[in-house]
Amino acid sequence: MDAARRDAPHPQPAADRLDRAIERARLALMARQREDGHWCFEFETDCTISAEYILMMHFLDEIDEVLQEKLARYIRLKQCLDTHGAWPLYHGGAMDVSCSVKAYYALKAAGDAADAPHMQRARDAILAMGGAARSNVFTRILLAMFQQVPWRAAPYVPVEIMLFPRWAPFHLDKVSYWARTTMVPLFVLCSLKATAKNPRRVDVRELFVTPPEQERHYFSSHGLISRLFLVLDKIGRACDPWIPAAVRRKAVQRAEQWFLPRLNGEDGLGAIFPPMVNALEAMELLGYAKDHPARATCLKSLQKLIVHRDDGTAYCQPCVSPLWDTGWAAMALLRASPDDATQAAVQRAMDWLTPLQELEHKGDWAVQAPRLAPGGWAFQYANAYYPDLDDTAVIAALLHVTSRGTPRAEALRERIARAADWLVGMQSSNGGFAAFDRDNTHDLINQIPFADHGAMLDPPTEDVSGRVLACLGVLARPQDQEAIHRCVAYLRKAQQPDGAFWGRWGTNYIYGTWSVLGGLALVGEDMQQPWIRKSVQWLLSCQHADGGWGETNDSYYDPSLRGANGGVSTAHSTAWALLGLIAAGEHDAEAVWRGVQWLLDDQQADGEREAALWYHPSFNAPGFPRVFFLKYHGYTAYFPLWALTRYRQLRDVPRSRATQ
Repeated sequence: MDAARRDAPHPQPAADRLDRAIERARLALMARQREDGHWCFEFETDCTISAEYILMMHFLDEIDEVLQEKLARYIRLKQCLDTHGAWPLYHGGAMDVSCSVKAYYALKAAGDAADAPHMQRARDAILAMGGAARSNVFTRILLAMFQQVPWRAAPYVPVEIMLFPRWAPFHLDKVSYWARTTMVPLFVLCSLKATAKNPRRVDVRELFVTPPEQERHYFSSHGLISRLFLVLDKIGRACDPWIPAAVRRKAVQRAEQWFLPRLNGEDGLGAIFPPMVNALEAMELLGYAKDHPARATCLKSLQKLIVHRDDGTAYCQPCVSPLWDTGWAAMALLRASPDDATQAAVQRAMDWLTPLQELEHKGDWAVQAPRLAPGGWAFQYANAYYPDLDDTAVIAALLHVTSRGTPRAEALRERIARAADWLVGMQSSNGGFAAFDRDNTHDLINQIPFADHGAMLDPPTEDVSGRVLACLGVLARPQDQEAIHRCVAYLRKAQQPDGAFWGRWGTNYIYGTWSVLGGLALVGEDMQQPWIRKSVQWLLSCQHADGGWGETNDSYYDPSLRGANGGVSTAHSTAWALLGLIAAGEHDAEAVWRGVQWLLDDQQADGEREAALWYHPSFNAPGFPRVFFLKYHGYTAYFPLWALTRYRQLRDVPRSRATQ
């Protein structure tokens, strides 16, 4: 868009309609605030987690029949009978073999007959994709524990890894927090060759093209390094019987000593489902009684992830997102209305968030930053070992903004400084910021057989880096200028040739580009620089004919699809695009008011479906790009409201003032 067209006056959405939409969204969001001041929206994923919950009950022979049927109903409803016949990783996605194998197995365990039409349809789809042998590593490990495949179908992951020195090519400190917490109890399960109780003796041999004991191609290799690791895998497997029993006992004990202190009460190991279920099953294998406090509490942490729905279904969340939801909900409400009720809601949110800052405990992050004082916030209710930079950046900036000029400012000054110091201290060597660790960039680890999902690491990413920039820009501390300069340099190198930025924690390039533009604006970068204008032009080029934006998760497989969603606009993507353009000073551009108009038109008459006022079934974030996707139900509650509020705030402000 040339300057003359961009700056020319355009018809804008009627002010009264904009005000009404903001007011309705404000009231809907405030109605979801809990009494103690926080928000926590549903956090949905594909059927893998719910299927694993059913199979966990069969592993332990602790089957809750009522819950099992609710979970099974949910899994049945998610089967794509009108397309491929199986289960995808996200709404509208292609079938995924691993997800489909687990869903099928869970339904069969729950009592669905193999010759039922929906089971036949799923089985045909799985077999057409090569069968259960083509499942990913984690699925084959589960199948091995249920004696559906030989253990050679799973990678060799000896618990003796716990005894490796830190300088070894592979060490726990060199992988991401989610891989670390998942792997340690899994080492125990794999090394001791855990066997599920499977009381009903349910099998899925019909899902294999070649009988599983005859299959010889469970692993594939790509490149010299991958083939080398497969050779080492075979050597390790051959040597395993010769490992002294005393060494194995010591390694198992070391694994217990690692995960037991991190069980994290009723919030669970790592506060995410896979480590929790692995820890529970490992404790069963190691002889922990059902009423042992550690085992009973671990089970409780899993039960708390279940969402029971009014339609008689239930699903298991991968984790919960209260701090993330609360930070963004408060951000959206901050300028939505000056009335006392709204500002009181924001203040209650800040009061709830403030004491959850971790100021005493040094988590696993301290391995790479031993002299750094703690100061971060987590994503979940409690996760002391694993605070994250994204939540910390949002919450610290909000505390600063909401307390500025009030009596609370002095009381919060040290907390905000601790958060900023921790963020800066977590900057990686390349200038970027990761989610949980510093310099977690040991790329060779993603080549090992265990890592076929490619998600073993937590390297710096554009979206987290943009968020940290935004926080440091809001705080405007002189001592942070060098860190800001290094981060901006990192972002310039990470930019795609067309101007877009990849999104690690939200779908996808629209999310990443908004995150970066927002950060650059708040640290005072000249938003008219050619490289930044390229990002603006990219966002403009992605706008759909109806005025909205949307992006498919397929863009994680095929980057040429970035910014595209087959012309289908979504409220969350439209809000992110608008916030990115507004950050770049485009609040009076035609594209922006057309995007605002789209949000006004898309707002629902009521919020019964999502208790928000916008809805779309699409998943809006990756847990791990290409292998695990998420639907944050809160994203359609607070991001569109924030975008509309921000637009209203700036619509009558001259361009020169709006970009200051």
